[in-house]
Amino acid sequence: MDKKLTLSLDAAVIDRAKSYAKEKEVSLSKMIESYLSLITSPSVTEESKEVEVTPLVKSLIGVASVPDDYDFRSDYADYLIEKYK
Repeated sequence: MDKKLTLSLDAAVIDRAKSYAKEKEVSLSKMIESYLSLITSPSVTEESKEVEVTPLVKSLIGVASVPDDYDFRSDYADYLIEKYK
């Protein structure tokens, strides 16, 4: 069940937060809810050592695809060789 919450924040912070939320196509309320949820619940439980995936990360799943046989170490090594020539 959703409840309303009134906050008093610096106007500049609110403006930046609104712009950020608009860029990410998420409501400011949802963004704040996600943040508060993240900081108030442990992301790693001691018993299971499982990492809790945040809603933002969940929304990014499937955005990029990589072939199963992709060798990132080789590509990264090539990148470093070029970078430090």
